[in-house]
Amino acid sequence: MSDNDAPVQRIVLVRHAETEWSLTGQHTGSTDLPLTDGGRDKVRRAAPRLAGQRFTRVLTSPLQRAAETCELTGFAEEAEAHDGLREWEYGDYEGRTTPEIREDHPGWELYRDGAPGGESPEDVQKRVDALVEELCALCRSGGHALLFSHGHLLRALTARWIGLPVQGGRMLDLGTGSISELGWKRELKVLRVWNDRAHLEVAPS
Repeated sequence: MSDNDAPVQRIVLVRHAETEWSLTGQHTGSTDLPLTDGGRDKVRRAAPRLAGQRFTRVLTSPLQRAAETCELTGFAEEAEAHDGLREWEYGDYEGRTTPEIREDHPGWELYRDGAPGGESPEDVQKRVDALVEELCALCRSGGHALLFSHGHLLRALTARWIGLPVQGGRMLDLGTGSISELGWKRELKVLRVWNDRAHLEVAPS
């Protein structure tokens, strides 16, 4: 691919805002929790960051914490639910914190070990690879995308976008309510912006 052929389009990622379980560090996969009131307030601060931007496709995890984040930023009417954006399935570890899990399984690491009764790293890599292919096709046709999803899933997706194995996601910290951006540099898929939470900072009174 020449420089002239390389896509210049962008993929904007939004991690959902806080829930009761994200505040306590509990792994939240398929448990369909709403945002907290504080989370909703923070999403509203993110809305101006995205206002006026146009996207060819807006995709959201069907889980309500992501869908509600999408709605509060003003993109609900054009959004499509996409199962590929569901959070990692934690199986037996659903609702448990990492310290609790490590009491029984010292040194456990999600991106290396996966979750019994849930998804393995290989399962998640297969899922996000299909999404990466879908997004690449969109970019090559001139499109831009806005995605609303979850912390571990977006970290895995980003690792695969930049050519790392899914395990590389463990090195990418991603806070609730953050905005990130993937894109292209010549023929390379790159990470342009990561874990931007400036909109969540409270201005001094």
